[in-house]
Amino acid sequence: MATPAHGPEREAGRRALARLLELQGDHGDWEGEMVWCTMILAQTVIVRTVAGRPYSEDERARIVRHFAHYQDAEGAWGMHPESPGYVFFTALAYVALRILGLPATDPLLVRARTWLHAQPGGVQGIPTWGKFWLALLGLYDYAGLNSVPPELFILPEALPFHPRRFYCHTRLIYLGIAYLFGLRFVAPLPDGLREALRAELYTEPYAAIDFARLRHALAPGDVYVPISPLLRTLYDGLALYERWHSKALRRKALAACFERILYEQRSTRYQGISPVNGLLNCLAIFAHDPQHPELRASLDGAEAWRWEDEAEGIRYVGARSNTWDTAFVVQAFMEAPGTVPGAVAAMDRAVGFFKQAQMTEELPNYREYWRDTAVGGWCFSDGQHRWPVSDCTAEAVSALLALRERPEYRDIQPFEAERLGQAVAFILSRQNADGGFGTYESRRAGKLLETINPSEMFGQCMTELSYIECTASSLAALADYRKHYPDPDGGIDRAIHRAIRLLRAAQLPDGAYAGFWGINYTYAIFHVAKGLRAAGIPASDPALQAAALWLVGKQRADGGWGEHYSGCLEGRYVEHSHSQVVMTSWALLALLDILPPDHPAITQGIAWLAAQQQADGDWPRLGVNGVFFGAAMLDYRLYHTYFPAWALARHARLHGTR
Repeated sequence: MATPAHGPEREAGRRALARLLELQGDHGDWEGEMVWCTMILAQTVIVRTVAGRPYSEDERARIVRHFAHYQDAEGAWGMHPESPGYVFFTALAYVALRILGLPATDPLLVRARTWLHAQPGGVQGIPTWGKFWLALLGLYDYAGLNSVPPELFILPEALPFHPRRFYCHTRLIYLGIAYLFGLRFVAPLPDGLREALRAELYTEPYAAIDFARLRHALAPGDVYVPISPLLRTLYDGLALYERWHSKALRRKALAACFERILYEQRSTRYQGISPVNGLLNCLAIFAHDPQHPELRASLDGAEAWRWEDEAEGIRYVGARSNTWDTAFVVQAFMEAPGTVPGAVAAMDRAVGFFKQAQMTEELPNYREYWRDTAVGGWCFSDGQHRWPVSDCTAEAVSALLALRERPEYRDIQPFEAERLGQAVAFILSRQNADGGFGTYESRRAGKLLETINPSEMFGQCMTELSYIECTASSLAALADYRKHYPDPDGGIDRAIHRAIRLLRAAQLPDGAYAGFWGINYTYAIFHVAKGLRAAGIPASDPALQAAALWLVGKQRADGGWGEHYSGCLEGRYVEHSHSQVVMTSWALLALLDILPPDHPAITQGIAWLAAQQQADGDWPRLGVNGVFFGAAMLDYRLYHTYFPAWALARHARLHGTR
C-alpha cells in the first residue's frame, strides 16, 4: 500500500495512463509525430510540382505556415528544431517556397536569401545532396557534382564496396540518385522561374560560375563527415570515368537501376523505405516516362508520410512510428499496479493492431533485390511499407508477452504462438557475428566502408552496425520469449549469451553506454538495464551498478536529468541547461530496474516528474530526444507522454510490493 507521500505521484500516473487512452488511434495503435526538419517537405513540393501534381491554394498556405514556423531568427532552416542554419536545408526551402508561388520580395525569402549570401562560399558550397537537387532543377551544373554512376549497381556483388553491402537507407537513396545522375535529368519549371532562381541564389552571374571547380567545395557549417582522402581520390577517378564511359554500359546500368526502383516501389506499396528515397523514385519514374503507369501510385504513396495540424501546417515526416510507440505504450500499461477505466478494451485493440501490422508473407524474389527475410517482423510504422526492424519487432514481442502475465487482461484476444515464434526467428536473423543486432538487416560489411561515406552531413550511415539499443531490445524479447516457450535447439539461449557479452564489452569505463538512436548515454542505459534485467542479470551485477552510479551522478539539483544533443556530435556527455522530461523518465526507468524504489535519487526524480505534469495528464514538449546517423536530431513527440507514464507506473508498482 502506498504511503500518503506517494499519493500525488500515483495520481499523476493514473492521469498519464488516462491521457494515453485518449490518444489511441482508430486501428488500436498509438503514434506521435517524429519531428525532423523541412527537407522532406521541400523535396515533396519540388517533386509534386515537377510531376504535375501541384498543391491547392489552401494546401500551399498551410505549407508556407510550416516553413515560417521553423525558420530561425537569422532567416535559415536547420537540420532539426534546435539546429543552427544549414545551406542545404535553407536553399531547398527557398526553392520550394518560390515554386509554391511566393515572390522573391516576401519577408521569408528576403531573410533566407540574405542568410545564404552571407555564408562562406554561399550556395556554391551546398553539400552534395543539395548540389544534386539543384542540378535536377537546372540550378547547379552537373559538372559541379561528384559522380554517382549507375554502373556501381551492376558491379560484381562479391566486391567489398558493392552497394548491396550498404545500409539499406543509404543503398536505396543512392539507387535513385545514380539513376537520375546517369540520365543527367533536368526537370521542367514554370516559365522564367529557373532564370529568376539562378539570379536569386547566387551573388554572381550563373553563367560565370565555374561549377567544375566546386565538386569538393562544402559549406563548413553543413559538414559532419568531411570528404576523406580515399573518397576524394575515388571521386576524381569517377570524374575521369564520366568523360569516357561506355554508352552501352550506361544504358545497361540505367535499366538495372530502374528495375530495382520499380521493385522498391511495388514491394513498399509505393511508399519507399522512407520518403527520402520514395521521392527520388517518383522523379526517376517521371524522368523515365512522364506517363508511366506507376507514377500516380508512387505520388500517392508519398502522401503516406504527410502530417498536418492547425498549429504547424502541412509537413512530411521522415518515418511513421506506430508499432514503436504502441509497443512502449502497452509496456507502460503493464507496469501499472492496477488498471484504469478503458484499459482492457484499449489493450485488446492494441493486440488487433499488432496482428494486422506483423509481416506474415515473404516478399517475392527478395534475395535478388538484396533484401533479408521479412516474415515475422514488425516495421517501425504500421507495416504498410514492409521494411521490418529488429528492435521494433522485439519491443512488440515484449509488449505482447507482458500482456500474458497480467490476469486483468486475460480475456483480450490472444496472439498466436506460431506468429510469436516467427517474430523470434526474425529477431535472430538480425544478430551479427559479434553478438549485437542490426536494424533492418544483419551487418554486411566492415567499418572500412565509412571511409567512403559520401553524405557529408551524416555519420555511420554506410553499413549496419551492432547497436546498443537494438541489442538490448532484442535481448529482452528473446529472454521474455524463453520464459514462455521452449528452446529445443538452444539457439535462443546462445543468442542471449552473445548479446549479453557484447553489452558487457560495450560499457564505457565510467559505467555509461553510448547510444545511437536516442540522446544519448541516458537513452542507452535505459535500454541496457531493461535488456540485462529481462535476461536475468541481477541488479547487484557490477555492470548494472556502475550504470546506476553514473546516472545518480548526473542527476540535476532539481531532481531531474537532462542531456543535450550536442553530446551526440561531440562523442561525450553534455548536460542540458534544463532538466528534460524524457531523459528523466529514461533515467528513472533504468534506476528502478537496479536500485530500491525509495532510493533518494529515484524519490527526487519521481517528485520532479510528477510536478511537471500538465492538467490534461500530458507533459510539456521540451528538447529533442532522438537521433540518427550522429547528426540528425529528432523530437519523438509521444515520448513526452508514455515514458513518464511508464516511469510513474513502475514506481507505483514497486512501491506497492514493498
